[in-house]
Amino acid sequence: MAPSRSRDVQLTSIAGAEDDDAGDLEEVRLLDSYDSRDGIDDGGMRRIQVRVTGMTCAACSTSVESALCAVDGVITASVALLQNKADVVFNPALVKDEDIKNAIEDAGFEAEILPEPSTTGKMPHGTLVGQFIIGGMTCAACVNSVEGILRDLPGIKRAVVALATSLGEVEYDPSVIGKDDIVNAIEDAGFEGSFVQSSEQDKVVFEVVGVYSLIDTQVLEGVLGSIKGVRQFRFDQISGQLDIVFDPEVLSPRYLVDGIEGGSNGKFKLRVRNPYTRMASKDVEESSTMFRLFMSSLLLSIPLFFMKLVCPHIPMIYSLLLRRCGPFLMGDWLKWGLVSIIQFVIGKRFYIAATRALKNGSTNMDVLVAVGTTASYAYSVCALLYGALTGFRAPVYFETSAMLITFVLLGKYLECLAKGKTSDAIKKLVELAPATALLIIKDKGGRSIEEKEIDSLLIQPGDMLKVLPGTKIPADGIVTWGSSYVNESMVTGEAVPVQKEVNASVIGGTINLHGVLHIQATKVGSDTVLSQIISLVETAQMSKAPIQKFADYVASIFVPTVVSLALLTFFSWYGAGSVGAYPEEWLPENGNHFVFALMFSIAVVVIACPCALGLATPTAVMVATGVGANNGVLIKGGDALERAQMVKYVIFDKTATLTQGKASVTTAKTFTGMQRGEFLRLVASAEASSEHPLAQAIVEYARHFHFFDDSSASNGAQNGAKELKSGWLFDVSDFIALPGKGVQCLIDGKPILVGNRKLMAESGIDISDEVENFVVELEESARTGVLVAYDGIVIGVLGISDPLKREASVVIEGLQKMGVRPVMVTGDNRRTARAVAKEVGIQDVRAEVMPAGKADVVQSFQKDGSIVAMVGDGINDSPALAAADVGMAIGAGTDIAIEAADYVLMRNNLEDVITAIDLSRKTFSRIRLNYVFAMVYNVVAIPVAAGALYPSLRIKLPPWVAGACMALSSVSVVCSSLLLRRYRRPRLTQILEIVVE
Repeated sequence: MAPSRSRDVQLTSIAGAEDDDAGDLEEVRLLDSYDSRDGIDDGGMRRIQVRVTGMTCAACSTSVESALCAVDGVITASVALLQNKADVVFNPALVKDEDIKNAIEDAGFEAEILPEPSTTGKMPHGTLVGQFIIGGMTCAACVNSVEGILRDLPGIKRAVVALATSLGEVEYDPSVIGKDDIVNAIEDAGFEGSFVQSSEQDKVVFEVVGVYSLIDTQVLEGVLGSIKGVRQFRFDQISGQLDIVFDPEVLSPRYLVDGIEGGSNGKFKLRVRNPYTRMASKDVEESSTMFRLFMSSLLLSIPLFFMKLVCPHIPMIYSLLLRRCGPFLMGDWLKWGLVSIIQFVIGKRFYIAATRALKNGSTNMDVLVAVGTTASYAYSVCALLYGALTGFRAPVYFETSAMLITFVLLGKYLECLAKGKTSDAIKKLVELAPATALLIIKDKGGRSIEEKEIDSLLIQPGDMLKVLPGTKIPADGIVTWGSSYVNESMVTGEAVPVQKEVNASVIGGTINLHGVLHIQATKVGSDTVLSQIISLVETAQMSKAPIQKFADYVASIFVPTVVSLALLTFFSWYGAGSVGAYPEEWLPENGNHFVFALMFSIAVVVIACPCALGLATPTAVMVATGVGANNGVLIKGGDALERAQMVKYVIFDKTATLTQGKASVTTAKTFTGMQRGEFLRLVASAEASSEHPLAQAIVEYARHFHFFDDSSASNGAQNGAKELKSGWLFDVSDFIALPGKGVQCLIDGKPILVGNRKLMAESGIDISDEVENFVVELEESARTGVLVAYDGIVIGVLGISDPLKREASVVIEGLQKMGVRPVMVTGDNRRTARAVAKEVGIQDVRAEVMPAGKADVVQSFQKDGSIVAMVGDGINDSPALAAADVGMAIGAGTDIAIEAADYVLMRNNLEDVITAIDLSRKTFSRIRLNYVFAMVYNVVAIPVAAGALYPSLRIKLPPWVAGACMALSSVSVVCSSLLLRRYRRPRLTQILEIVVE
């Protein structure tokens, strides 16, 4: 295991912190001193676990077991090779923990005593989800290697690694393994690892300004030690990063900031560290590192080519290069020295990564680069030494090694830039969040007494915030004062500004255009809409499409296959030359058959590129998810993209999906001579306790009629009087809501039922022909008839209409033109359902379906293997959304965390259904094109590099040219994926012009 990196970090646990609390925390777990009785069984024996690093085979584990059993006092020792762990039971009176560790290290391995879990009898702590930056991955083989190593670690429940984002998401048990262990495992595998963030709710990370000396550090420790609720902290003096583990029931991050800044008399300034900012800085740092290495290699390579191509034409300089200096010429010394720096200093990263990859039993792009450059360098050195001993001057190829490394580094640099472009979506979303907010501080009487600027990451639920014109809304909340228009296009994709008045909800990150607003924060941190959008996009970019399995398989066999082909190429050409199968004129000047064959084999090694295959899918998925987010379509993963492009059926829920979801009463008719006002008062009293949209429409209509005595009058001023006024509704008892039927209750001791025919029939209430004919008339005009029975008699009927969305019929026609068959499902009666379906152009209708039965409808269309999409409002459609191959939750702009859906359509617009399917099709067309290019490149390039065209056309690729082709191949695939950024949502007029053959 890599050594601990805590020398620059001060670790401090707060004295007096409760043991019960400490047992729950990963960081405290690393620092607590355990009671000497922990881990001792009834017989006085002690059991510990030791992490053992360096074991590679069964012989290693046997060696460790033997070394442990040889220690006096060790009762049993069991070593798990795959888990890199030893379980040891020993007598603590005869042997100590350190003796066991020393025994393992004496056997030639690294050892680390693992902390013991708490034995307080508490319930086990839940798992955490952590994100880690993983640098140095070049192809799908690297991803497979990292994932395999992480999944084999003890305590790891799940590990997913994304090549395009260089991110790993790991679900782990903090009582078994810590984040530092995970980082060390990544680094031991030959990659760079660093922790980004985790799902811990009791930890916060600050950037501290003002700590410049040891005295300042001691002051900071003193301040933190005096704050009640701080369990443990860790401060890095170099980066100024302060990690605090605290009790969320005692204090909050804002209280911590106030306490530390106040306790230091303003000397220290704290700011919450945004993990996404660190990720962006890592991307910039990686690009900068690659550019620096590339420029260094290029600057050292230029003199090599100057000596080879230019100096022979300048006699004075050339004569100096030909001057002998010891056993070699001056020019040879210069070439050897320059290339050695490029090979072993600048190119060191390839050797380190290749060595660790081979150590872990895997191969990657670094192995190919290391093999190719080493072969060229080693041959050139041997040729020099052979010439010094024999006097025969053989050709050297130092320039080949230099240019190979230079072009590979150029490719890596361009790849970093291109991959950075693919993650622009998350960067743009992160930039939407405002840095600060104006906190309104009130006195006990509720009067504003002060406005204070705070970090937006410190906002707490219930905070009153002031939003000035032209500034961003800092958090999700409710408007408590003021009126303005808000631009929500950056979150919902809706271009038209939305008016916001008192009690209106607002979304953090959107822009207040005109007036001043006071809002009360309701959702902060990871609960905000913006944070959940970022999380969804991030999750999608971490996911793997099923088609990626093909690339993973190819990557697992690619490098061994290429090395085998290179060896075959070498022996084929060398053997052919030895028997005179080709003329001597083909050989280079002063060359031989060995050199001739070696150049072909090196070209094969360096031209092969598994990177292009590995990047073909993830880069396209990354760009597509970003483009979708910019258009208000959130995609949860590559698998959702792959299924959506094959959709055959799209099933629409009717209410709030095809319709506007704004039901209104259009007709109210009585059949018993009862006054309409009295009738509406009875119905409203029964429906007032129901949360169904139709019930709310009925109550609103009755209230309006009761207070204004004119059901047709409706304007903004009158709607201000919507509040319930005591005394106008009857008292009800025994209220029961009957899903799919209606409601029933008692008023003045008499039963009243409000619902459909089924409710009336089950209650034994007759429906006269007059009532039935009126209801049929309503249903045939696409309205819903609601029957009302009081004391066993139908007393009236209400006609309710839910207008269709203006784009519904055009979208349905557009889907049909795209070869997708639309279906409508609803719990409404068949006549109303058919009338609505006819109006929008849907032929296939499923009516009178209960919410739970919608999933059965979805499954009925899946029986023949068809891919089915379900579009619902995300409220009562979750079972159907989950059952569908592609679930689309529409109009979920303020409730986007819908686990059942694969797509979240932020706007309440059906056009986004077409956008989702069209974007999926465009994305997978691009992925297929990427794979075709990557496969064709390798299939064509490897034979050409092997010399297949040399006998007939004399085409020969020098190794440095092959290296340039390899470097540019992966860049071209990434650039191909970046073309998806030019995607524009389809215009319906263009879709309607499609002719289905």
